[in-house]
Amino acid sequence: MAGAGRIRPAFDKLRLVGNAPPGILVPALIVGAALLLPPVYLLVRSLGGGGELWDLLFRAKVAAILGRTMLLVVAVTAGSVALALPLAWLTARTDLPLRRMWAVLVSLPLVIPSYVAGFVVVVALGPRGMLQGALEGPFGVERLPSIYGFAGAMLTLTFLSYPYVLLTVRAALQRIDPALEESARGLGLGPAATFFRVVAPLLRPALGAGALLVGLYTLSDFGAVSLLRYETFTWAIFSQYESSLDRTLGAGLSLALVALALAWVALEFVSRGRSRYYSTSSGTTRPAQTVRLGKWRWPSVALCASVTGLGLGLPVGILVYWVVRGVAAGESLDPLWEAARNSLYISALAALAAILAALPVGLLSVRHPGLLSGMLERLGYISFALPGIAIALALVFFGANYAGFLYQTIGLLLLGYVALFLSPALGAVRATLLQMNPRVEEAARGLGRSPLGAFASVTLPAARPGIIAGASLVFLLTMKELPATLILSPTGFTTLATSVWSFTSEAFFARAAMPSLLLIFLSGVPLALLMLQERR
Repeated sequence: MAGAGRIRPAFDKLRLVGNAPPGILVPALIVGAALLLPPVYLLVRSLGGGGELWDLLFRAKVAAILGRTMLLVVAVTAGSVALALPLAWLTARTDLPLRRMWAVLVSLPLVIPSYVAGFVVVVALGPRGMLQGALEGPFGVERLPSIYGFAGAMLTLTFLSYPYVLLTVRAALQRIDPALEESARGLGLGPAATFFRVVAPLLRPALGAGALLVGLYTLSDFGAVSLLRYETFTWAIFSQYESSLDRTLGAGLSLALVALALAWVALEFVSRGRSRYYSTSSGTTRPAQTVRLGKWRWPSVALCASVTGLGLGLPVGILVYWVVRGVAAGESLDPLWEAARNSLYISALAALAAILAALPVGLLSVRHPGLLSGMLERLGYISFALPGIAIALALVFFGANYAGFLYQTIGLLLLGYVALFLSPALGAVRATLLQMNPRVEEAARGLGRSPLGAFASVTLPAARPGIIAGASLVFLLTMKELPATLILSPTGFTTLATSVWSFTSEAFFARAAMPSLLLIFLSGVPLALLMLQERR
């Protein structure tokens, strides 16, 4: 019997899932099956290339691209965490002046498409850009240092992607039981020691989820790295898809990108450890006490203003300049209301669909861990690293050959968005669920609630910050998504992103500036409303 007792824990670790009810397991399996479509498509296309494909993949040039890609991923992730952590704390826990306004403003760089940001950086900070022109007269500056390459790509992507960490960490900060911090202070720890020894460890799931999203976003980006001439896997994949009718090599490079994404996901999984992140207290969690900044109040405002100016003010200012220039030149700058309406409609549907897909996968992973639940969770992150064109082509193949009723419909476009952006929703929801004591749900069940009733009355309200953060991320990402929208949209369905791409490709920069500004505004308003609903 003693031997059986020792074997049982080991057996439990090997089981596919825990005692998951069908209401969670079945939807999670359906989501996993949908997410498998792009990797399976890429695998089939790659295997069709035979041995020649594998010879190409193991060339020195591919190894160099791998090194550049990983260097960019690590640098952007580190920079994003360094920016987001203090901003999240300032806007969630302190008496920062106009705290809620800054919470919205420092999150808004997320709405700026990378292709727009790359263009703005080149125009403003390039060797012959607007800054150089402004400095040439009074200071005689004839040429600025080149912004192209690693430095430009790293800075641009850092200011675009740090909100991934910011939103997940802010949601986690709102869930931490302040009694833990009060106990630490009562034991003699100062504010700094309390943060690093109590709060920071509890933020590890949120930091990990945010860093994971930043790394995967950097892996999948094409707009910024192409405009700033820093060759990564995504640029190489797009070049293959555009320059060759044979998409086998592009599929092989996409599979290599999947391997990188798996490695990044595995690194985040290892960093989690087996710690518990919820309080064992059964009492209601109350809002944390506001920290007074004192002499650091105005330096904190300066930090928020600087980040907002670089991440949001500079791009918007350049776009406004192009709009004014276009109006002065007599160009017709139609506001494209139909495209705006389509963008809002499809983005709201995508946010809802992604949250509905993320909830069963997140619940299965957190409450019923096992081999299958772990695989489903990690599968949710892989597609985020793939270029939108690779996922779109996989779904076109699936729709044309096996699901004709979905082909050229909004349904297939929504499926593409869920495959692309499930991971932001999953990361935010999972980080919140980890901070919830499962005994509260068990108590609700013990009082006669059904599993669905306990979920609706206990789990869902408690997970609200994570759901808001995840929905915000998916909404904003969908608003600016370009390749998948171009390929999967029904005929005649235009969005602001496709309008920007259309005008930019024809070098109508003034016309492209108007839908770009409209995209930023329409994305920013829902984000502001969502964040204003958070508790103080």
